Amino acid sequence: MNLAVIAWKNLQQRALASSLTGISIALGVMLMVAVLVISSVLDATFSQRTIGYDLIVGPKGSDLQLVLSTVYHITPPIENLPYRFYREFAADPRIASAIPIAIGDTTEVGGFPIVGTVPQYFLEDYAPKRKFLIRGNTLRRPFDALIGAHVARTNGWDIGSTFKLIHGGSDSHVHDEEFTVVGVLQATGTPNDKSVFVHLDGFYLIQGHDKPFDEAIKREREFFGEPPLTEEELAAEVARLKKKYSHDHSGHDHGHDHDHMEEVPDLQKEVTSILVNAKTPIAANLIAGDLKKGFKAMGVNPIIPMRRLMVDVLGGVKLLLLVLTGLIVAVSGIGIFVSIYNSMSARRREIAIMRALGARRSTVLSIVLAESIMLCLGGGLLGLLLGHGLILLAAPMVEIRTGLLINPATFDPSELILFPVLLLLGSLVGLLPGLTAYRTDVADALNG
Repeated sequence: MNLAVIAWKNLQQRALASSLTGISIALGVMLMVAVLVISSVLDATFSQRTIGYDLIVGPKGSDLQLVLSTVYHITPPIENLPYRFYREFAADPRIASAIPIAIGDTTEVGGFPIVGTVPQYFLEDYAPKRKFLIRGNTLRRPFDALIGAHVARTNGWDIGSTFKLIHGGSDSHVHDEEFTVVGVLQATGTPNDKSVFVHLDGFYLIQGHDKPFDEAIKREREFFGEPPLTEEELAAEVARLKKKYSHDHSGHDHGHDHDHMEEVPDLQKEVTSILVNAKTPIAANLIAGDLKKGFKAMGVNPIIPMRRLMVDVLGGVKLLLLVLTGLIVAVSGIGIFVSIYNSMSARRREIAIMRALGARRSTVLSIVLAESIMLCLGGGLLGLLLGHGLILLAAPMVEIRTGLLINPATFDPSELILFPVLLLLGSLVGLLPGLTAYRTDVADALNG
């Protein structure tokens, strides 16, 4: 009979105590595995792996807010940029693609963010080497819409469904215009799943989204550093534009005849931000540097503010959780030590008999160490299974509440460190009881 079998039988004799100490180890490891997997998913979500663009260009302000509003749609936009700026910026020969984004509204049902954009958005990789898969059609007409997988599932929408928007997320103002779902995006595990995409032309056709001519003129001239117009000059320019475009788009009733909409003049359009892919990494850095010199806009590498968020905020939370779960495992190790050490007095006679039958001191020490290591590794293995089981059960609820896709099969490489640590822990907590067994006097134990 080898040492492992003897150690296993000894644990079976103390089944209740052994089970409780093993479970305590398992619970600590389960929590640690859950923390590692969830932090790994968050790290992947808030990293370059889920952002397929070199730069995000937007108004001067907070780089983090620009990324959160443009990519994750979880904060209000800083400000808007004139459409003229987008046109001139997109003509830069260093740029491979420039996708305009306009946000601010939400769906009437579900409160999902509305993203006005162009069809090219869905031709670009939403993450490196990962392309959109669409069931149905892409955006073709002004009042077409594409919806994310989470939106479709939550609202019960499908191709042909219609919906209205709430202006700026305010419950008091529901727009009259209706959009029609023409396609559903396959789940991506990114904020796209919780978003509703509408054609940029349709976004501008919504009443209140096109800037009045007088405000647009003032805004554009101020933005580009052009001299302001006098009241008479402004009135004359507004009158000229109204005559040119038949009427002021800022006050028109769009109605529901989507096939007979007049295009909104560029002057009245604005974009929240621009998603940029440069032709080379060096070009991206040069573009960001050029924008930094001016006062109009800024170019942000999205990975930088998100990495800062992960390290400065979420990194501390992750470390705290790992320390707490580590303490749980350590306390469980102490429980194993107490359990085995307390059993030594009851096993003195058993140990003495083993010694009398020819077992060496080192053999007795090895058996006790094997018991401790079995409890730690067995509890660790159970904890690993429970941890991924917890992720499996929690994944659907997390997806429903946050739209974050968690793959239950996700394995963080850090989990591999657990077993060497548990092996070391088992050896340490079993060492003192093992030495106690090692020093057992055969004659005293048999006569006692």
